[in-house]
Amino acid sequence: MTFWDASAVMPLLVEEPASKAVAARRAADPTMVVWWGTEVECVSALCRLERDASLSSGGLQAAIGRLDRLSASWLEVLPGAGVRDTARRLLRVHPLRAADALQLAAAIEAAEGRPAGARLLTFDQRLRDAALREGFDVSAP
Repeated sequence: MTFWDASAVMPLLVEEPASKAVAARRAADPTMVVWWGTEVECVSALCRLERDASLSSGGLQAAIGRLDRLSASWLEVLPGAGVRDTARRLLRVHPLRAADALQLAAAIEAAEGRPAGARLLTFDQRLRDAALREGFDVSAP
């Protein structure tokens, strides 16, 4: 199982220094497991890039089209009491923001509560540190 957080998905949507490495990682393991809110997080990041003039409106539309194609094939961890309760615990033991706690809780749910040996892809250092302490094999693509 490989869980992708939003920061790992973004290089598949817009050109970034890590885009080639991330695309190679996906080609090697095309099954993407993500949190239900990842799509919203990605659209938020894309719109922020457009507002900052780092992405044109045409580029935004193209990136959202890529996101739509990706999201049609990935596996989503849906919101629920288990994810919420785990996120609450994670917030008490790790210096995470709410969205990162939900990402990590979803990854734990996807790993059926046993993160040892499960992979999590992220570029977020705080999420990376917490996931490592929870037992995930963490890498930045």
